[in-house]
Amino acid sequence: MSSSRRSFLSVSALSALGVSALVTKVWGQPAPELPPAIRSADAFPQQDPNLVREIVGASHGNFARVREAVEKQPALACASMDWGFGDWETCLDAAAHVGNKPIADLLLVHGARPTIFSAAMMGQIDAVKAFIAARPGIQKTYGPHGITLMSHARAGGADAAAVVEYLKGLGDADVPLPSTTIAPADRDALVGKYVYGPGPRDYFMVDVQRDQLGFDRPAAPTRRLLIHTGNLVFFPTGVPSVKIAFSKDGKQLTIADPVVTVTGRRA
Repeated sequence: MSSSRRSFLSVSALSALGVSALVTKVWGQPAPELPPAIRSADAFPQQDPNLVREIVGASHGNFARVREAVEKQPALACASMDWGFGDWETCLDAAAHVGNKPIADLLLVHGARPTIFSAAMMGQIDAVKAFIAARPGIQKTYGPHGITLMSHARAGGADAAAVVEYLKGLGDADVPLPSTTIAPADRDALVGKYVYGPGPRDYFMVDVQRDQLGFDRPAAPTRRLLIHTGNLVFFPTGVPSVKIAFSKDGKQLTIADPVVTVTGRRA
């Protein structure tokens, strides 16, 4: 068959986009235009970021939604969300740090990758010991949001009691990230809008909810708690390498990510 007559069919079930497309291309001719629903999905062929955010969030406690998603699209069992500044969390991470074993089991069945954190929560003492034997000191590594390995084990309840006792013996699996208190008046004085550019979304919002200082950007539902390390310097939850410093007069904040530096002035 000549190349001018050869053709192929590519069928993609784009369930994350809510569409199905049949795309036919004939060699030597322009490819047909994709349907608008696919053209407008900037992330394709990556998974829909809105769906990833939803499923990682649901993996904390919505078994029915997670089951529906991974049975339809098994690759979502490995989905991972950056909640801000590199605070990555997979679906399995989410289930592990809240102690949700049914969701963790469901995700593992559908291909989620086990970690020392999921093993600790599920009471898999031999796996935890093997991780630590292979990489001494790994018990000091923090999970998503800066949650310790010991906290994951405690979330596992009675089934993980042996892991808890083992980690107690190591003595360094539950060291919190460094922080210091801040006076409520000093904290509240930092609340406001900080502009760093001319665009309509070029600003950060700093607020207080439940007595905790938070940091957010418009149209990005990833509000991060700010952990105070002293002298009005903070880091966002789970990422101590990032520094967010406020001037003493509260009129300016500087973010060091650390290679990217952004300065915002209070509106």
